[in-house]
Amino acid sequence: MNRNNSMMKNTYPIFSFKFFKAYLIQCRPYLLFLSGIVGLSGIAIAVTENISTNLWSIYLAFVPLFLGYGFGQALTDTWQTDTDSISAPYRPLSKGVISIKSVRIVSILGLVLSVVILVYLNFWNIILGALSVFGLITYSHFKKNFWFVGPFYNAWIVALLPIMGYISVVDSKLFSSKLLMLVLLSFMSYTNFVLMGYLKDISADRETGYKTFPVVFGWNRTVWIGDIIVLLSTVLVLLIVETGIGIGIASIATILTIYGQIYAHLAKVKEESYASIPIEMTVRSFILWQIAVILDNHPNWLVVIIIFYLFFEAFLFFRPEKSQI
Repeated sequence: MNRNNSMMKNTYPIFSFKFFKAYLIQCRPYLLFLSGIVGLSGIAIAVTENISTNLWSIYLAFVPLFLGYGFGQALTDTWQTDTDSISAPYRPLSKGVISIKSVRIVSILGLVLSVVILVYLNFWNIILGALSVFGLITYSHFKKNFWFVGPFYNAWIVALLPIMGYISVVDSKLFSSKLLMLVLLSFMSYTNFVLMGYLKDISADRETGYKTFPVVFGWNRTVWIGDIIVLLSTVLVLLIVETGIGIGIASIATILTIYGQIYAHLAKVKEESYASIPIEMTVRSFILWQIAVILDNHPNWLVVIIIFYLFFEAFLFFRPEKSQI
């Protein structure tokens, strides 16, 4: 009761500087790079298939795809304050300095504006955008109540992003086989990120009644399922990439995520304190697999992609709580 009451007091006024500073922390800006890179990979395939693509449409599509993760993350957090107040007390919502209502208002406004921009580029994004917002609003319910749904439910939302990026820069009613393979890769690799991410919240989720896979089946079985997903993701990315640079980066990503899985298997104590490295590796592999696809199509984007990845690592390094991703 005291924890819930604290969330209703001493909140920063909405749209104030202090509010947006706290809101930015709640968004976990180091994770914006996930939605940014998966959207950009869809754009990269579209540019390959449509050489007349306007450069401005690429920039205009990338911005809402990049920012969308932050708005979505903050929105889903408003339905998970019970478990987050235990596992992530540093977050502004857990501390009660920003309110659930204000976060929902800003997040929904941000998501709607993002969808509007994408709809401007391609009207069919209105369907994909509406699906993604619906998925974000309903995700926490499925995460809490259905152990077999949570990771997949979160992943299908992310898997929409390469399609949204693709159709934003190419006017086509048909999807290429490479794009469909990319969607599957995004779905599978993000599923593992969510699944392994649940390891850091086992105690809090158990205490608050969340029926996540690790809570129901434990650490070891979770990691074994993760191994299977890593294998499937590796096969998918190797079916997509064709050039030396693509295969090389994909191989690095696979090595990193295998290291994370082995670390999780060999953890002396199966508890949250040993979850950060496996989760970090799943994040890195997710981004690098997408980068492999992008550079496989556009090796001339190498410098921009290197800068993008270095920014990701910098934001990840300076995150406020090292045990949380």
